[in-house]
Amino acid sequence: MSYQSVKSFLSLGVASASIIAATPALAQGAFEGPATGDTEIVVTARRTEERLLDVPISITVFNQQQISNRNITTASDLGTYTPSLTANSRFGSDKSTFAIRGFSQDGTTSPTVGVYFADVVALRSAAGVASGNGAGVGAFFDLQNVQVLKGPQGTLFGRNTTGGAIMLVPKKPTARFEGYIEGSIGNYDLRRVQAVINVPLADTVRMRLGVDRQTRDGYLHNRSGIGPKDFANVDYTSIRASVVTDLTPDLENYLIARYSRSDTHGPMFRVSECQRNPALRIGRIALLAPSACAQVDRQAARGDGFYDVENVVPNPFDLTKEWQVSNTTTWNASDPLTIKNIVSYGQIRERFHLSIGGENFAVQSGPNAGAPFPGVIIRNIQGQYGTIQSTFTEELQFQGRTPNGKLTWQAGGYLEISDPMKGGNTSNTESNVTCTDAYTYTCRANSPLAALAPVFTKVAFRNIGFYGQGSYKITNKLAVTAGLRYTIDRIVASGGRATIFFPQPNTPVGRCANPLVNPGLSTLDPVACPSGEFIQKSKRPTWLIDLEYKPITDVMLYAKYSRGYRQGGADSSVVGLETWKPETVDSYEVGAKGKFDGRVSGYFSVSAFYNDFSNQQLIANAVAKPTSGLPGTRVVLNAGTSRIWGIEVDASITPFEGFRLDGGYAYLNTKLTKFDATVLPTASPYQQVLLPRVGGELPLSPRHRLTATATYTLPLDQSIGRISFAATYTYTYKQLSNASTPFGVLPSSNLLNLNANWDSVAGLPIDLAAFVTNVTKKQFPVSVGGNFTSSGYESFVPNQPRMFGLRLKYRLGAD
Repeated sequence: MSYQSVKSFLSLGVASASIIAATPALAQGAFEGPATGDTEIVVTARRTEERLLDVPISITVFNQQQISNRNITTASDLGTYTPSLTANSRFGSDKSTFAIRGFSQDGTTSPTVGVYFADVVALRSAAGVASGNGAGVGAFFDLQNVQVLKGPQGTLFGRNTTGGAIMLVPKKPTARFEGYIEGSIGNYDLRRVQAVINVPLADTVRMRLGVDRQTRDGYLHNRSGIGPKDFANVDYTSIRASVVTDLTPDLENYLIARYSRSDTHGPMFRVSECQRNPALRIGRIALLAPSACAQVDRQAARGDGFYDVENVVPNPFDLTKEWQVSNTTTWNASDPLTIKNIVSYGQIRERFHLSIGGENFAVQSGPNAGAPFPGVIIRNIQGQYGTIQSTFTEELQFQGRTPNGKLTWQAGGYLEISDPMKGGNTSNTESNVTCTDAYTYTCRANSPLAALAPVFTKVAFRNIGFYGQGSYKITNKLAVTAGLRYTIDRIVASGGRATIFFPQPNTPVGRCANPLVNPGLSTLDPVACPSGEFIQKSKRPTWLIDLEYKPITDVMLYAKYSRGYRQGGADSSVVGLETWKPETVDSYEVGAKGKFDGRVSGYFSVSAFYNDFSNQQLIANAVAKPTSGLPGTRVVLNAGTSRIWGIEVDASITPFEGFRLDGGYAYLNTKLTKFDATVLPTASPYQQVLLPRVGGELPLSPRHRLTATATYTLPLDQSIGRISFAATYTYTYKQLSNASTPFGVLPSSNLLNLNANWDSVAGLPIDLAAFVTNVTKKQFPVSVGGNFTSSGYESFVPNQPRMFGLRLKYRLGAD
């Protein structure tokens, strides 16, 4: 850490202390908190209900009203409005992964940001383009709130939360009859219906049922004439049922079952750049760049717009099904002791047939000139799934306090078992071939590099954790919190990969892709090419120590040190680079938060942090040897070391009655300080690994991120209803999408969203709302694909255009 960085970091600490020094002027009382409107915001960031002001963690909270106002329906939408949170939407918004404070997930790595629904971790998945590990479709309706926890959460949540955690808290069944029906319409033929009903079945039994159904046309227009007219469409159904039963006055059982199904055309990239210098068209680039340039020129000649793409798959689809059942039993054993058991089981299944790069190439010369020349198409193997995985979790918690209330504590144990099912994850990649039917290998080669690459992989996860954490009040104003967790992880990956060539049309000739496995074997079946089991085991302690000072009830100053770690991994399909090590981080943070009331009321939270990485996991691109018949691939490597530091601010102020301003800002400074050279085995089918640049920034880590929302509520009589108008502005500084390609920089972006709400229209149980997102029609890429260095072209995923719509809600059981 440089002297200037230290100076800047300490300066923030001084500023925080200055805020606390001024606290005698702050009055205690109720206020409308950040993004919620609640007088007292209650969060579960430490696995128990606490006031937001009492939790020494940097947190952003959204309640259901704010989620609706911002039209948040997917994980990528959530990333738009949280300054420290970035969503990677490379393979579609419903497959988004999260990055917080420079901790990102990509490829087949484990999450750095754990996603939890009702205290249960998201379903695991290990397929490179599949769903899983995050917030699936239909998760953002009928919620109590969404909590974004920033910084390592390794003590209470475990490994794979080095960046933080996202907690989706559903509304719990209540003891009154209530519910709502809500319909939405909008451009791109948006149609959405939500319906929720809450019914007390008896004095001790309460049930809540909900459904969320949405369809919307895609905003990416297909200009190839092949396949559907659009991409990035929406078509999902999400169903949720929950039951709370009071078994005794001190024993409660909370059961949740949820199911979602999404069936879309999938995402699509737009080819944007190509290598035009003949002197640099060598190897694989000499084959691909001319075809890519022809597509770029064709797009320009047609006058294609930013949202025009080309497709080569006649029937593209991405079909995902998820279901999960969780049960939480809470026993108030005595006044100071609560015992809680949380158990869950779920499955995820996905099939797909997609062009993942947006290439619609044609052979430029030779006897096949003009023939279709698809870039990379990926699908599951016939009769199999792209991903199919089950996840079981079991957690036993003990929470208590001493009679004098000075010590509060919790301890517990955690078990997670995630296994592949029915053959595991499969894919069949078409690279530079034209297939009438890839399932029956009715294909023609268009170049010496043309091949099919059927793959199957199985990845099994085992996790055991034991933890304990306690907070002790040294005085009424000073407290210390300490926690320790010990985690045992085991990952077992197996699989096989074949390469199928076509020396003559429709005449497949196959062999094992790994030259070390069954050399000379002629086969079309990847199952005949097993590469053995690759095991990655790790045992790591994670810990936390935190000092909290509260000069008055509603102000806190804290300083903490924590250790987090993300488990290693294994992928049997990447020859010679099958495993990678765990990464660890040491995090140092100081912060202050508080609220004030009076003629001007509000809330503030400010924090500064510094992180030291070791063995950081990053994605690099492996370039295949021309004789391998394999496409290039993305591999996971341990980067060596990185350092990250930054500042986060969340605030809310009500300068006068009816007007509220909510804002958030994040400054993030990242640097890859070391990347050890990767040595490939002699027999590897890959000839080179393109490494991220040492000294450069980390992917998905914008240096500046700002969001501000202004809300004004008209001073009207209650009989008219509550009418409010809001505008949200978000600025995101440029950032890396892909650290190993020169075109992998996402430009800065500005977004303006508007919404208007009329609640309790004319005193009736009816709410009316209108929303517009991306009002000014800003256009920018949200992810970059391809690799200019190894393939000679680049492509990108466009952002959402302007969306607008109306919502009408009828509330049942309203007073």
